Amino acid sequence: MVFFSSWIHRFRSSSKPIYTNLINSFSRKLSTQAVGSENIRKPFAKSFLPFALAVSAGSIAFQSYNINGNDRSFCEPPNIEQNKSFGGKGSTDYVVKGSHKEVPQELIQELKAICKDNMTMDYDERYFHGKPQNSFHKATNIPDVIVFPRSEEEVSKIVTSCNKHKVPIVPYGGATSIEGHTLSPNGGVCIDMSLMKRVISLNVKDMDVVVEPGIGWMELNEYLEPYGLFFPLDPGPGATIGGMCATRCSGSLAVRYGTMRENVINLKVVLANGEVVKTGSRARKSAAGYDLTRLMIGSEGTLGVITEVTLRLQKIPQHSVVAMCNFPTIKDAAEVAIATMHSGIQVSRVELLDEVQVRALNLANGKNLPEVPTLMFEFIGTEAYSREQTLIVQKIASEHNGTDFVFAEDPEAKKELWKIRKEALWACFAMQPNFEAMITDVCVPLSRLAELISRSKQELDSSSLVCTVIAHAGDGNFHTVILFDPNQEIQRKEAERLNHFMVHTALDMEGTCTGEHGVGTGKMKYLEKELGMEALRTMKRIKTALDPNGIMNPGKLIPPHVCL
Repeated sequence: MVFFSSWIHRFRSSSKPIYTNLINSFSRKLSTQAVGSENIRKPFAKSFLPFALAVSAGSIAFQSYNINGNDRSFCEPPNIEQNKSFGGKGSTDYVVKGSHKEVPQELIQELKAICKDNMTMDYDERYFHGKPQNSFHKATNIPDVIVFPRSEEEVSKIVTSCNKHKVPIVPYGGATSIEGHTLSPNGGVCIDMSLMKRVISLNVKDMDVVVEPGIGWMELNEYLEPYGLFFPLDPGPGATIGGMCATRCSGSLAVRYGTMRENVINLKVVLANGEVVKTGSRARKSAAGYDLTRLMIGSEGTLGVITEVTLRLQKIPQHSVVAMCNFPTIKDAAEVAIATMHSGIQVSRVELLDEVQVRALNLANGKNLPEVPTLMFEFIGTEAYSREQTLIVQKIASEHNGTDFVFAEDPEAKKELWKIRKEALWACFAMQPNFEAMITDVCVPLSRLAELISRSKQELDSSSLVCTVIAHAGDGNFHTVILFDPNQEIQRKEAERLNHFMVHTALDMEGTCTGEHGVGTGKMKYLEKELGMEALRTMKRIKTALDPNGIMNPGKLIPPHVCL
């Protein structure tokens, strides 16, 4: 086997990485504000989600409160003249418009009594919370009040007051969303969960942990490491557990361990009326009633606010090997990923990068990697088993034009490889520092992945925009980062055209518009084609039953043209 030393040398550089400067310039250095006895850090977690009940059509009055204070039917009809509305079929808008009314002074006083000094109406803070940090999606309004609850009890009281005054709520956690989940199109109250980040209990023998939603997955894994355990989902750096639940996220390890859906045992959720619901027990399996946990996973804060999460843990692998291989075309690389999965090898990661993404990594990190389509693998188990897997995949790669197959077993070398991969988005901005990124998230049945990537790549290469491809190739999920100048409308429309092409191509292959990023405001327009109107009406009935005043993260997930 080829050892890694000569190759990994290309990965190391004594110069300070460009992406460090980029991250520093892109992330807003919030002047921390004294709140009570400690400073507040502002991240984001769409820490939200609640529970649903079965409701007969005749058991509720089909009316809900309009944020303007008027009654309306259970439908937000499209603009008749234009035959579309934001998020509806055919919509190309990206600025979310919403009605707005002043937050009652009575509610502000109630929030002050609940949160004490842990709230702010400072414009800079409201603006920061109302503008996604990693997304081109925007809204005409920003939140009126930011609150920082410290406990489930405080969250319940906040939500109860907002529901009484019919003021919208937007949960907020790690600020890593890219589909507009944390926009406040109607203003209202933003619930920042960053102070709720305790590990409530760790059950080593049961291999589970109970946490508050504001803790980040990286922080959690640092806490778990001394116990020989880890939480296997690894989305973007900065993501929090609450937001990960809310978007039903996954990451590069999902091919081995599953998505958030498979790794959450139960939740506690504050519903729109302030009630606290526990969705299940700590048992690893249960057949007791409706599966409320899975209902909440992926509900994006539209049903309630998550306040506690019980997670399934895994043992830290005894040994792992990270391998990389180059290919002449992206189709060759995708076919090797598929062949690897068909071989029965239980890989823990299969990541695909196109030549443009590798070029971005070189530019951002001062590296000299071959700028060709590349696959990255990770194999885990005993030392002998991991090496055996590596040799099998090396043979598969060689049968599909793979070259320069190299692998690493040194812990620091492996950590550096995945660190570089995780910062791929920032590396893209090294190519166009003042641009914004439109990021696709399509996922198809594994057998269609090579065809989808190949067709998409042809379209991307023919465009005038800089586009990169990054794929979780082991489960059919791939992203494109499409860079465009936000001041050039023609570029934004071209980015939207490319996004539209890939989504509809994936849907035609029985795929999905979003494998792990969620719907938010950006993907609503594709849901009718993917799910059908009957499914969307069912979702709206659940939403209406649990949130009759429509205060929970309004304008997200369910398209506005869905009527009851």
